[in-house]
Amino acid sequence: MTTPLTTAAATTDSGSPAGPATAPGTGTRTHRSAGRAGSARGRGKTPRTPLNPRPSIPLTLVTGLVLVYTLLPLAWLFINATKDQKGLLDSFGLWFADDVNLWDNITRTLTYDDGVFVRWLLNTLLYVVAGAGGATVLAVLGGYALAKYEFPGRKAVFAVVIGAVAVPGTALAVPTFLMFSSMGLTNTPWAVIIPSLISPFGLYLMWVFAAEAVPTELLEAARIDGSGEVRTFFTVALPLLMPGTVTVLLFSMVATWNNYFLPLIMIKDPDWYPLTLGLNAWNAQAQTAGGEAVFDLIITGSLLTIVPIVAAFLLLQRYWQSGLAAGSVKE
Repeated sequence: MTTPLTTAAATTDSGSPAGPATAPGTGTRTHRSAGRAGSARGRGKTPRTPLNPRPSIPLTLVTGLVLVYTLLPLAWLFINATKDQKGLLDSFGLWFADDVNLWDNITRTLTYDDGVFVRWLLNTLLYVVAGAGGATVLAVLGGYALAKYEFPGRKAVFAVVIGAVAVPGTALAVPTFLMFSSMGLTNTPWAVIIPSLISPFGLYLMWVFAAEAVPTELLEAARIDGSGEVRTFFTVALPLLMPGTVTVLLFSMVATWNNYFLPLIMIKDPDWYPLTLGLNAWNAQAQTAGGEAVFDLIITGSLLTIVPIVAAFLLLQRYWQSGLAAGSVKE
């Protein structure tokens, strides 16, 4: 006589898995889900979650187009910097010529016309260090003060800063030139450095960043411990402001390094030219009677011009960190 116990034992002895009993209508669904999970693990695929979304093909295509748009001019510049004057005219722009003359072009660029390119490079570094560096210091100090101190006229200052951000620099070129001309500062480095010290956008950026990045409770705790305002700023606030400071510094550096219009109206002496005006002067030589065309040196000089900016971004990107004050204040 066959009993249920005998049947279960026979099933177990025959090698079939004997599992726990399942409720009617749920066993099939459970086994089906487990089968899908097991097959997914077997194929080495992870399930799609909000932290692991499905790749977007349109977004990938747009990103690829932006990457090509960004890197193609740099590739063209590097490839053509390896060509001589004849190779520039005879070869395809996006491929190398028969001879690679990159090192020769760099040497000629640095020594052409008694090494005037090196002089222009040093002038540009002077304008960046004094102008962009000073603009960053003023923006950090002003933004921190406006964000963390209450004083009469604070809202009026905010309105002035917003208005200054909206005014284009070209609209101020003529008044700035007339003012510096009356003071006798045109055709001097001060005509480029002093206007570069004013950065309304940098001030506004640091104002907004300091208001969120520096908790007021930390400043109050430092004051209770007996720290003065200057010490509190350098030991507590400044480390927290480092990401915003680096951002303003890079923006100011790029703006000063690529500045063309302001030196154009302020500087007439070639010895005080920045790189932007110097390379334009070399380009104008081909259009003058008896002038020498040095297009290979112009392209090589343009390549050398972007190297310091790329290096600055690579060296300073580690300071772009967020959440430095996370967890420091208990709310």
